[in-house]
Order: sequence, then structure tokens, then C-alpha cells
Amino acid sequence: MKLLVTGGAGFIGSNFIRYILRTRPGVSVINLDKLTYAGNLENLAGVENHPRYSFTRGDICDRRLVSEIFSRGVDAVVNFAAESHVDRSIMDASPFVETNVRGTQVLLDVAMECWRERLPVQGPGPAGRFPVFVQVSTDEVYGSLGPEGRFTEESPLKPSSPYSASKAAADLLALAYHRTHGLPVIVTRCSNNYGPYQFPEKLIPLMITNALEDQPLPVYGDGLNVRDWLHVEDHCRALELVLFRGRPGEVYNIGGHGERTNLEVVRAILKLLGRPESLIRYVNDRPGHDRRYAIDPSKITRELGWRPRHTFEEGLAATVEWYRQNRPWWERVKSGEYKDYYTKMYGESLR
Repeated sequence: MKLLVTGGAGFIGSNFIRYILRTRPGVSVINLDKLTYAGNLENLAGVENHPRYSFTRGDICDRRLVSEIFSRGVDAVVNFAAESHVDRSIMDASPFVETNVRGTQVLLDVAMECWRERLPVQGPGPAGRFPVFVQVSTDEVYGSLGPEGRFTEESPLKPSSPYSASKAAADLLALAYHRTHGLPVIVTRCSNNYGPYQFPEKLIPLMITNALEDQPLPVYGDGLNVRDWLHVEDHCRALELVLFRGRPGEVYNIGGHGERTNLEVVRAILKLLGRPESLIRYVNDRPGHDRRYAIDPSKITRELGWRPRHTFEEGLAATVEWYRQNRPWWERVKSGEYKDYYTKMYGESLR
């Protein structure tokens, strides 16, 4: 089976590629990534020469390139490719609409063209039935929760930021292709991920790396915004189950049962690193900052048997230790030197 993973040089995508190559010996992976600022081929160091892996640098908005890749016999797609940083979407929404909406549309159109004779796929089917298109989304499309309750797959979409609005649009477009054309699309919506290889603009790696450098740890507002934390390996296992056993046309929420306030997360990191809480700096809150997210994953548990294996305490401790042991990786990311890895591998500069 040939699997196209878009955005595979990013945090979750690279972890997923490593996971699939390790656990699914019958799967070959084509990684398509534009290598924008958050795409880092160092995330896949040691995989470059794997016999079941290939990399193509390119944009999912490039219809000609996407068609050429599909002509190699793509059987399934897992679409991670996205602009994903909320703060950047507030400053300029254009790249988010371009990649997250139009890029998804290009992938869907090419999949329709190349898979036309293999459609429709009816019912859940046995493991290994293809083709299938997995659209990887986020719980942020649901907006903000009050102090009680959790998001279910039936929760209304109320995105708060340009980022989450673009992801909601892509989700609806993907599901419309299933309803209109019979394209076997499955949408997943996960809670906040953490773990190895996460770009250090996100909360957990930013706080870990700043603390390791004895730099201030910036916390938005009062620090009491709540997120449901999911270890990236648990997310990868969930995506594997959805890919091989999920039902086309369905949405699956993936949550880690790990609700914590941002301040609780920051304090736990400082405690694990033996750094003082005096490093915390409260900064002006982000516009439209959702107060609370929490996912109800009972559907994916009931249908596919998935449950998170990492408690937040265990996962955070392992993540802190990974960043402690891999200081050269994140120092190169923060300095921009990580772009030179692509130059070394392919002889073309990203700078």
C-alpha cells in the first residue's frame, strides 16, 4: 500500500511517518512537504534511506505536482499539511486560507480524479480497504467550552481564530466531497499534542527550552486557559486505526483525558527541570483566546478500541527529558540552522 503523507516534516507528521514505518511493514510512505518554517527534515533523520520512504518537496496547492505523485499509485492520504500557529493567523490569515482550504481542495480533487474507478467505498469494510483520505484537524474548530462538558463529534463548529476557521472550512469541504462524490473521507479532530520534535513556538517546547536556557517563560493572560493534552504517539496510534478501520464519512475526536491549565503545565515543567517559578512572565492575552478545550473520545474508543496509553504526567516527564537530551536539535531550530539539513541532503538552500 502506498500512503501519501502531506506535511510529513512537521511535528505530528514526522512522528506519524516514523510510527507507520515501524509498525506497518506493508506500507510505503511518500512524504510531501513544502518545508515552510515549521517543516524540518531533521525530524526524520535516520529515515531518509529507508526502502519504504521517499520525500518530495512541494506545495499541496500545486495541482500538477500532486497529480504526478498520485500517478505513482497512491492508495491513501493522511493530510497533515497546514499552517497551524494561531498567533501567526491573527497577524496574517492569507497563508492559512491558501494552504488549509485551497490546498485541501486540490488534494481532494486529484484524489477524485485518480480514484474515480475505485469509488465508492461502502461501509466500514475490513482492515486494509483502500482508497481512503484522512483529513487531520483540530478541536479548535469547536471554539471555546465553558467550565463543564466536552466536545463531541456533534458539537457545533464555532472557530475563534483565522487558523481554526480555515481548518473548519477544510473539514466541511472534505466531508462534502464524501457526501457529493462518494470520496472515502474521514476527519479526525485531536486535542493539543505534545512530544518529541515539536517546533518550539508551541507552549510545551517553548517553556521547556526557555527554562533550559534560564529565559523568561511567557504566559498569556492569567494562565488559566485549559487544554486537553495528548501525547503525539497516542495520536499516531489513533490515526493508524482510523486509516485502516475507520468508517468513511465519519468524524472521530481524539483526546488525551489530560485537561490542565496553561499555568499548571508551566509549573510542572519548571518542577521537572528544577527551575524557579520566578521565570514565569505574564503577558497580554491573545485576541480571541479560547478559554477551555476538552475532547470526548468515546466514539473512537467504542468503534476502534483506541485509548491513550500515556498519562500526562508520564508523557510530560518523557518529553522534558527528550528536549534535555536533544538540545542540539532545538538549538538549531531556534537559530535557523535546521534549514541547512535540507541543503546537506539535497544541495538546495532553504535560506
